[in-house]
Amino acid sequence: MLHRHRSIALYKELHRLGRDHDPGYEFHKKLRRLFERNRALTDPDDIERAFQMCEYIKQETLALYALRKYRHLRRVYPSSN
Repeated sequence: MLHRHRSIALYKELHRLGRDHDPGYEFHKKLRRLFERNRALTDPDDIERAFQMCEYIKQETLALYALRKYRHLRRVYPSSN
């Protein structure tokens, strides 16, 4: 039951993060496919690896958003050299 709650929380968090993603990438479709592919896992090591992959995807997505925000700010406020 603990894995179920953790996976639902991760899915919801990634789904919320995907709202800001480029629509052409189909983030939500890929996210759902990833979770459906791993739904039959029973080995605790495999389950933990899947959770680690989701955490990695979350961190990478957050980093991409931060980079996009930084690039936007650089364009809006040019350097005063």
